Amino acid sequence: MIVVAGEALVDLVPSPSTADGGLADLMPRLGGGPYNVAIAAGRLGAPVSFLSRVSTDLYGDALVDRLHGSAVGTDLVQRGAEPTTLAVVGIGPDGSARYSFYVEGTADRLVADPGALAEDVTAVSFGTLSLVLEPGASAYEAVLRRESARGALTVLDPNIRAALIHDPAAYRARYLSWLPDVGLLKVSVEDARWLADLPEDAPEDAVLEVARQWLAAGPAAIVLTRGGDGLAVLTGAGEVLRVPPRKVTVVDTIGAGDTVQGALIAWLHQEDALSADAVQALTAERWEEALTYAGNAAAFTCTRAGAEPPYSEELAAFVE
Repeated sequence: MIVVAGEALVDLVPSPSTADGGLADLMPRLGGGPYNVAIAAGRLGAPVSFLSRVSTDLYGDALVDRLHGSAVGTDLVQRGAEPTTLAVVGIGPDGSARYSFYVEGTADRLVADPGALAEDVTAVSFGTLSLVLEPGASAYEAVLRRESARGALTVLDPNIRAALIHDPAAYRARYLSWLPDVGLLKVSVEDARWLADLPEDAPEDAVLEVARQWLAAGPAAIVLTRGGDGLAVLTGAGEVLRVPPRKVTVVDTIGAGDTVQGALIAWLHQEDALSADAVQALTAERWEEALTYAGNAAAFTCTRAGAEPPYSEELAAFVE
């Protein structure tokens, strides 16, 4: 069993602007980084359960129903009367997304530490707002450290939302403290620059130099998402492998990075490689297979509005 831990929320996504330049309507889309990861992994056939606190409001009911429809277990989902977190999404001309959040007093940040997970849990995924917003962040951090010590593969995507990080230096230090307990790190080039306090236009070689320092701190491998340039991995052997993107007509990029994370987890499950040792041992050829699989899944997600990762049969038809 794989557990994905973190927030579930509702993205308010603009519909196409009216012809006369009026304000766009906002359409609710179910999401949140970890939630999208769980949906992607479940749809791709991995045995996944979601760990979070979800509101008992109408949005919360819809979030839980969608988990069920995507073959994601909800035995670790806590429910509460607090409202659902909202994210207002702006879409750029290239389909890129930017976010503003409404998080005060919402359900997901009040998650309680569930204690030791079941012995059959082989991997746990973390990321995004859940590791920023207290008191939930400390609960998730406790799970991260405990499951790592137990030998589970821990997977992290920081998925930075800088507007909600009020003390960047403290967060960067906290991030570095997690690395010894992280088995697989997935991070965008943009987020890597932010985490390393590099200029926004710092070249990828500078990012890789920092990534090598992170690799030495604990992770068995680091996967980099590079936007329209595809994916890369810094392997446990210190090699850098790049895989180009699959070209598609982009509707928006919401959930693309989350789909990469979920698809990587699903691929590792399919290949019986859900351990830090197995990730460390993956050859360049196997990494090319993994990144191609994850990149294809993310490309499919970009062809639909909102975070709508593919089911296994949809992905198979897409890559034929």
